Amino acid sequence: MSAPSPLYDIPLQTIDGETQTLTRHRGKVLLIVNVASKCGYTPQYAGLEALWRKYREKGLVVLGFPCDQFGFQEPGDALEIKQFCSLTYDVTFPMFAKIEVNGAGAHPLYQFLKSERPGLLGSEAVKWNFTKFLVNREGRVVKRLAPTDTPEQLEPAIVKRL
Repeated sequence: MSAPSPLYDIPLQTIDGETQTLTRHRGKVLLIVNVASKCGYTPQYAGLEALWRKYREKGLVVLGFPCDQFGFQEPGDALEIKQFCSLTYDVTFPMFAKIEVNGAGAHPLYQFLKSERPGLLGSEAVKWNFTKFLVNREGRVVKRLAPTDTPEQLEPAIVKRL
C-alpha cells in the first residue's frame, strides 16, 4: 500500500474565508481548476458546473481556484468573484480564495499538483487560466489538462475514475 497523499493536508482558504483542507474530499475524484472571470475560457464555468451536478453523487468534486496571474483576468475580490460565478454561471461547486499558481508565491497546492504532473516538456509552470488537474480517489494526480481541453472533453476520463 502506498503512502497517503499529502494533498489532503494542505491548508486552503475558501472563497468565504474559512480555512480547511481537502480531507473532507478524501476518497473522491477531484477536478482542480485555476479559474478567472474575464478570460476567453471563462464560459467553461458552465461545463464545470454541469460535470459537478452530473457526477457529484458518484464522487466527483470540482474545485475552483481563482487566479489573477494571467493577463490580470481575475481582478475582483472574493465577494465579486463569488457573485460573478453565482449570477453568471450558477456555480455551486466549491470555490476558494484567490491564489497564485506560479512563481515564488505559488500556493502549496499548486506546487504539489505541478510536481506530480508536469506539463509539456517537463515544465511545471501553469500556462494559463483553466488548466485542469484530475486527481484520483487515492489523491494522486492522474492527468493535467490544458485550458483548451473543455470540461465536456474531460468527461470520459472522469467517468473512468468514478
